[in-house]
Amino acid sequence: MKGFAEIIIQQQLDQQWEDRFEGMVISYRDNHTILQGTLKDQAHLHGILNLIRDLNLKLISVNLWEPG
Repeated sequence: MKGFAEIIIQQQLDQQWEDRFEGMVISYRDNHTILQGTLKDQAHLHGILNLIRDLNLKLISVNLWEPG
């Protein structure tokens, strides 16, 4: 699965975490952290979601757009 992802997390995560999220860009909206970027494959997405889980962050939504 290649494509673009937007992942929303409940609290604001510090910009210093951006490197840990495998190429995703951090921005903020309404006290939420928005991770956006291009996914290399399904394993890339699972790695990001696993990190969110491991950091005990509350996942609000995952939106995926596939090319084409």
